[in-house]
Amino acid sequence: MDFSFTNEQEELRQATIEFARNELNSDIAEREKQGHFSRDDWDKCADFGILGLNVPVAYGGQDHDCVTTIAIMEALGYGCHDNGLPFSLNSQIWSTQAALKAFGSDEQKDTYLRAMCTGEAIGAFAITEADTGSDTYSMKARARRVDGGYVLKAEKHYITNAPVADLAVVFASTNPEAGQWGISAFIVEDGTEGFTKGSNRDKMGLKTSPFGELYLDDCFVPEENRLGPEGAGVSIFATSMESERGYILSSQLGAMQRQLEEAIEFARERRQFGQPVGRFQSVSNRIVDMKLRIETCRLMLYKLAWLESQGESLAMDAALTKLHLSETFVESSLDAIRLHGAQGFVQELGIERNLRDGIGGLIYSGTSDIQRNVIASLLGL
Repeated sequence: MDFSFTNEQEELRQATIEFARNELNSDIAEREKQGHFSRDDWDKCADFGILGLNVPVAYGGQDHDCVTTIAIMEALGYGCHDNGLPFSLNSQIWSTQAALKAFGSDEQKDTYLRAMCTGEAIGAFAITEADTGSDTYSMKARARRVDGGYVLKAEKHYITNAPVADLAVVFASTNPEAGQWGISAFIVEDGTEGFTKGSNRDKMGLKTSPFGELYLDDCFVPEENRLGPEGAGVSIFATSMESERGYILSSQLGAMQRQLEEAIEFARERRQFGQPVGRFQSVSNRIVDMKLRIETCRLMLYKLAWLESQGESLAMDAALTKLHLSETFVESSLDAIRLHGAQGFVQELGIERNLRDGIGGLIYSGTSDIQRNVIASLLGL
């Protein structure tokens, strides 16, 4: 395995860092305080090509391989200090777009995948319900077949991008007696009668990433908007979740690198007892631990991308990567706060923001406990 970037990949990485630094870092503290999602920044990312990185050229994308896409998303997280925007971008790329790429018809891809690549449409992936959580397939959502399509009755909760979504991939049962094998997926457009979006819910972190509910009250969806065949919902969800859990934190790796560099700079400049605090072993050890976490996360993430390029199964490595990256970001964020002392605790400097943003990673795309269950099962336990 070659661990180096090609010249083209390195040029793309550097261009992405400069783009993010110059275009995406204005008024972050104020936007976070208000929980404001910037559609303007989203459009800038679309224009730069972020949303079409791994989408075929035929549907408006750039058709980059997975390793190149991950390298660019890591660079985005390094250059952009707002963790919420990259999270929303990654959510659309690795769930909504992934589902359409794998299961959409040519017409669906040309209409919806193209619109998401250009930024014309924002997508949401709507499977979670208030009472399901980790028990995903016990959903109450129903899709009743009628002449020309389906009538959907559903409430989807805790959905990333829901309050601003122009379209959603919605999962509902078309055959409740078949259990999980009776679940189907549908593309529902904003403005469809019976389809409404809830308001943006305030969260502990990732406040600039919109998050809320979607309601479908006797909402008619034409048959051509069913994604894949009836009963394919489990396959669609599994395919999307494998990519989402594996790659949704790719930008977070970039944030961890920036966090490390800021910690090193502080440890060199901050003086106590007549010397830089980095000279104290308790401080330097924390920074070494931060470095070690980044290196292990990077190896796991890029191994996962390489495995995909080889057509290998991703189930085990996706769960391992998601588990390790999410938990190490929380650990390193705590170390950064301790290192900075009181400066790390106050909100105005933004150091504590990474911890608040990182906590969500222990929950979304499958909790850490679920990842451990998946890994244990794949180990034959």
